[in-house]
Amino acid sequence: MLRQYELVDRVLDYDPQADEALLNRAYVFSMHAHGSQKRANGDPYFSHPIEVAGILTDLHLDDETIATAILHDTIEDTVATAEEVERIFGPSVARLVDGVTKLSKIEAQTESERAAENLRKFLLAMSDDIRVLLVKLADRLHNMRTLHFIQNPEKRRRIARETMDIYAPLAERIGMYEFMKEMQTLAFEQLEPEASESISRRLAQLKEGGGDRIARIASGLKLLLGRAGLEAEVSGREKHPYSIWRKMSERHISFEQLSDIMAFRVIVPTIEDCYQALGHIHRRWHAVPGRFKDYISNPKRNGYRSLHTTVIHADNSRVEIQIRTPDMHAQAEMGFAAHWAYKQKTAAEPGPRVGWIADLVEILDTAGSPEELLEHTRMAMYQDRIFAFTPKGELIQLPKGATPIDFAYAVHTDLGDQAVGAKINGRVVPLKTAIENGDQVQILRSKAQEPQRGWLSFAITGKALAAIRRHLRHKERDESIRLGRKLYDDIVTRLPAQIGTDALTHALKRLKLADEATLMIAIARRTLSDAAVMEALMPGSAGADVAQAPQSSAISIKGLTAGVAYNLATCCHPVPGDRIAGLRRPDAGIEIHAIDCVVLAELAERAEGETDWVDVSWGEATEGAVARISVEVKNEPGALGVLATITGAHKANIINLRLDNRDSGFHTNTIDVEVHDVQQLMRLIAALRAADVVNAVERV
Repeated sequence: MLRQYELVDRVLDYDPQADEALLNRAYVFSMHAHGSQKRANGDPYFSHPIEVAGILTDLHLDDETIATAILHDTIEDTVATAEEVERIFGPSVARLVDGVTKLSKIEAQTESERAAENLRKFLLAMSDDIRVLLVKLADRLHNMRTLHFIQNPEKRRRIARETMDIYAPLAERIGMYEFMKEMQTLAFEQLEPEASESISRRLAQLKEGGGDRIARIASGLKLLLGRAGLEAEVSGREKHPYSIWRKMSERHISFEQLSDIMAFRVIVPTIEDCYQALGHIHRRWHAVPGRFKDYISNPKRNGYRSLHTTVIHADNSRVEIQIRTPDMHAQAEMGFAAHWAYKQKTAAEPGPRVGWIADLVEILDTAGSPEELLEHTRMAMYQDRIFAFTPKGELIQLPKGATPIDFAYAVHTDLGDQAVGAKINGRVVPLKTAIENGDQVQILRSKAQEPQRGWLSFAITGKALAAIRRHLRHKERDESIRLGRKLYDDIVTRLPAQIGTDALTHALKRLKLADEATLMIAIARRTLSDAAVMEALMPGSAGADVAQAPQSSAISIKGLTAGVAYNLATCCHPVPGDRIAGLRRPDAGIEIHAIDCVVLAELAERAEGETDWVDVSWGEATEGAVARISVEVKNEPGALGVLATITGAHKANIINLRLDNRDSGFHTNTIDVEVHDVQQLMRLIAALRAADVVNAVERV
């Protein structure tokens, strides 16, 4: 464990102007606060915050950040209070400590809720001052170094998974690759112990068999560049086990088939030297196609810059080479911390280099559940893999497999909401098309457009998914309120007497509901029965069989959206013009069936007491729906073309077609067609029956 004077000396070595008294006060305060507390390995608990502070001195961070590291567990794990910390150390350190402090475990919450709430507080604090993230990463790194002392294997795996899913990607996002690699390696040992041990053993065998192979290749690189007149510092290493395991998994290959397990770093004085070195290396050895990346021209979102190439070396092995300047190397080693001047006393506000933090904070506001928050945040933090460009040449970084919808939301939320199509490299493509590295993407927009539920099936970024789900939640809430209002109005007409103007206010109090909107949603979702609402509006009314009275009029679903306020049953595929009935279940939207649906009666019998009927109507000019028809067609060339031509001529749209049966004479197809109403459907069926190639048409 670092002693007090050793820690202070470390800070003074790189910052002679540091507040020595502040560091000494923090050291003494933390030591007394933690007292006799012990860690899992038997060491004094006080050793942990001191080691965290020691990790941060390697990054040359300012005295306030070092003091925060020393104090970061005092509020949670000791009797010390936030007010006491602020009084002794000032508001800036107190704010940082509060940002890093982990929330106390609330046993009533689920694991995901605890993790999400921790993450929520952490991200908000991080958006206010990035130093919170630096301390938290150092805290997690030291905890991972001592993780093997924890006896409970499930707890070790939980901490390792959280590290792999959240903290390692966060370290990568701010360019702290050494933190990321060590955390991934330590987490990998817990999550995949057999794979980790196997890869480590094979790396050791290669090292024994190859002798000084890495040193020989590094020496050859240095000699090559020296002869070309370039002053270069060259170093080499084997890739860490988790990186190798991930490559094996992604490429579906064995360890023996993996050739590029060595990486070399070439540091030259200037950017011009970087490109010259690249040219000499490519002239000497064959470059592996598709393995060159220019992060100097197109830096990563975290500011990382370097040239990456992979070549076939003399012994027919693949060797990865990274070429950069000393400044780029400092950025690669220390990430955002490299930009932290230790004399800077102001908070490190997020700038363009960490603009992704704003995306994470936006996700906080849109996530509907702890699971959704964790899912979207993990997506937003994982490593960017491709570059795409706007028509104006702005660079947008996206994960591999991203689509124009992800691109649109990355540019601006409004652009994503209004996207109707896209052009990739000047060619119109569907919104679900995967974007390739270097593509130019133009989003086609319309103010009449709004996010569609179908987008969730191909959007992959956390920001896009969060925005789409937020819109759908708001739309579902609005439509549930409108439907609940219609049902409420009918309930009121079935009461034995007219209610007063304040009856609704009293009903909300009796039902213990916050507001009118909450009541309407409860009625629409049937979390409150009609009888319960009647009783709340007019006490004593529900007992007089009033609740069993028939509806005074059918509830119109005009203006509501299928799949949001109500669902069209897939057993009978009702369309506007059909006589319909609504089936209402607790905490679910109304399910609309055709009145003659054979499944309808069975559903009611199976769920008797849990469902009720709603008399519903389409209303005037209701939007169209999808009908299903079965068509028996002659087995001859062009038959399906005739079906498509007739369908198009009647302004209907084929949504899906399935071949059910085929023999020498006929084949039967089930076709889903989008129509405006039942009259259009009947005209289409009549036209199909009149075609020579059609033997029979039935609605199913």
